[in-house]
Amino acid sequence: MSIKAEDEDLPPQVAIVLQGRQAGKKVVIIKQLDEGTKDRPYPHAIVAGVERYPRKVTRRMGQKKLALRSKVKPFIKVVNYSHLFPTRYALELEGLKGIVSADTFKEPTQREDAKKNIKKLLEDRYTTGKNKWFFQALRVRRNYNRWVAHSLIACF
Repeated sequence: MSIKAEDEDLPPQVAIVLQGRQAGKKVVIIKQLDEGTKDRPYPHAIVAGVERYPRKVTRRMGQKKLALRSKVKPFIKVVNYSHLFPTRYALELEGLKGIVSADTFKEPTQREDAKKNIKKLLEDRYTTGKNKWFFQALRVRRNYNRWVAHSLIACF
């Protein structure tokens, strides 16, 4: 299963993580490993995503508050294909493929440096106003079970 087209000229594909700590978060697929590796003998991808999305901003807010609310917390991760939901969207980020590689995950300092670089790229993309859909959390039906429980109790 390949998540994006075989052509290397295409921009990185956007997917949604389905399982784990970052479930429901949007990610950009940096590198695909269809055959797997010696350490991970299953098809997987190296992804970078948004762990904490920027907050809502309005015109009345000052520059300081705007800067605080426009921050993005990124993450990088190796994810099994079965835990990714591909989307039709692609995100054009220059230099993203050069920042993260398989060796990045071996050393904690390299991982932190990669996260800092990705944070800078994502915040620049957000402040320019491009790809707004990538920087918005998915809509979640919260308290759905509580609503169902109250509905059932009301019936009796």
